[in-house]
Amino acid sequence: MHPHAPLIIDVAGHSLTAADRRRLAHPLVGGAILFARNWQDRAQLTRLCRQIKAVRRDLLIAVDHEGGRVQRFRTDGFTHLPPMAALGALWMAPAKPGENEGGPALRASNAASACGYVLGAELRACGVDLSFTPVLDLDFGASSVIGDRSFGRDPRMVSMLAKSLMHGLLQSGMASCGKHFPGHGFVRADSHLAIPVDKRSLKAILAEDAAPYGWLSTSLHSVMPAHVIYPKVDSRPAGFSARWLQDVLRQRLGFTGAVFSDDLSMAAARQIDGREVGFSEAALAALGAGCDMVLLCNQSVVEGGAPIDEAIDALAQAQIQGSWQAQPASEERRLSLLPAAPAMPWDELMVSRAYMQALSLLP
Repeated sequence: MHPHAPLIIDVAGHSLTAADRRRLAHPLVGGAILFARNWQDRAQLTRLCRQIKAVRRDLLIAVDHEGGRVQRFRTDGFTHLPPMAALGALWMAPAKPGENEGGPALRASNAASACGYVLGAELRACGVDLSFTPVLDLDFGASSVIGDRSFGRDPRMVSMLAKSLMHGLLQSGMASCGKHFPGHGFVRADSHLAIPVDKRSLKAILAEDAAPYGWLSTSLHSVMPAHVIYPKVDSRPAGFSARWLQDVLRQRLGFTGAVFSDDLSMAAARQIDGREVGFSEAALAALGAGCDMVLLCNQSVVEGGAPIDEAIDALAQAQIQGSWQAQPASEERRLSLLPAAPAMPWDELMVSRAYMQALSLLP
């Protein structure tokens, strides 16, 4: 059995540095998250992913690649995917002449599967294992950070389109990650910059925002909680809340997959019980609340990556002292996100019937 490797870290540039390799080789590091700064072209991305896997085959390579404005790789053959709101609009469109009332919804579902397949297959052809998608937040019209990243306002529509997109991901051999639990769409503040507070009751949130997580509990492979405080449920943001992650997500909604923290470098990520904490304390708090993995993003370029080294050292020290214990179940969930079959090479993918058909169905 592998030791528990809960840290997902970033790397500095287009290829691995000696410091990147040292950090990725640490047994507490379970993967790497890529950003636009790690992208030059497909050949470079493929080399970088091979370099990461050469350090350790079990490292999970992840990226935020949803479509619309959140898509790290957009050139050199990558399809510029539509925002998820385009699929919601297709669902809500009037039926075509001679088409029954369910026609638009079924066409939107098929288009969502096509999006998932194209997204997953292109990333996997370059060596990326996982995209943090789909967004399950509801579009209440208030959140600038969510906006057209959401399928729409109706949790039933969001769930069905997300499930269709996840089906396409699965066809490409990629797992899914629903975000941002229990819901980021109601609050205006951007959790990258401030601490959003959602003052609704647990009953109201469960009835709408969190509903997709229950309906998709047997389909989702992983979940990412929101850096949002819901004071009527817990004083801590959801990613640091055992009430949200264990009582609600695991027990009440029946979710059995992996839980990632959102990026701990975000402003809201280090506000716990009314005070700002460091990366190391935030990571330990998230793991203690029920996260299986924690994301330390955009830190390899800060002071030579010192924040990552500090987090690794703090977690190792906490393990020695007994204040944090490795969780075999968490490690099993991390490993389950790795693709089970080899990816289709890019040139072969480009001429495959399934890929060409999927491209023709994109909105």
